[in-house]
Amino acid sequence: MDVRLSALSRRQLFGGAAAVAVVLLFLVRHLGGGGSGAPAVTPVQPAVRSRATAPKLLVVDVAGAVRRPGLYRLKSGSRIDDAITLAGGLTAKAQLGAVNLAAPVADGEQIVVPGRGVASIAATGSPAAGTSVSAPLDLSSATLEQLENLPGIGPVTAQKILDYRQQHGAFHSVAELQGVPGIGPAHMAQLKGLVIP
Repeated sequence: MDVRLSALSRRQLFGGAAAVAVVLLFLVRHLGGGGSGAPAVTPVQPAVRSRATAPKLLVVDVAGAVRRPGLYRLKSGSRIDDAITLAGGLTAKAQLGAVNLAAPVADGEQIVVPGRGVASIAATGSPAAGTSVSAPLDLSSATLEQLENLPGIGPVTAQKILDYRQQHGAFHSVAELQGVPGIGPAHMAQLKGLVIP
């Protein structure tokens, strides 16, 4: 009798193992194991953030009559007013009328806010011979004579700047000067802080 029980137990054990294998095979096939039907459970894909959607940051140098002069990072499409706000705002000595707050900023641009008591070239005409420029010259409204008085700019280059302005409209950044024939990196270095768009 003991022999029959152990034989029966082996058969039951083998049958149970076969049933478990069939159930596992069924589950694998229907829950995404490569069956021909659509899987019953769809895996959730993590959201992938595109780097292209991140806004481009511009770096500008804010100087002059602002509370915290220095380098600032702004989103693309920002205006000069945004840069001045990041620099802590204007000081009491700032000449607000000498700065176009609505002008867009360009990467690498220096924004100079002149202070009161400093004669503006645009208002007083060209500086006297031997004097240095004390306030930035507005490229979008400067006359031929005012441009000629900038270091490294003679009558021919000054006329080219006016021609460029006539063709392309007002300057939006000082870096646009590089589009004027005859103005290269050496000229740009000489004009740093002396002109504004």
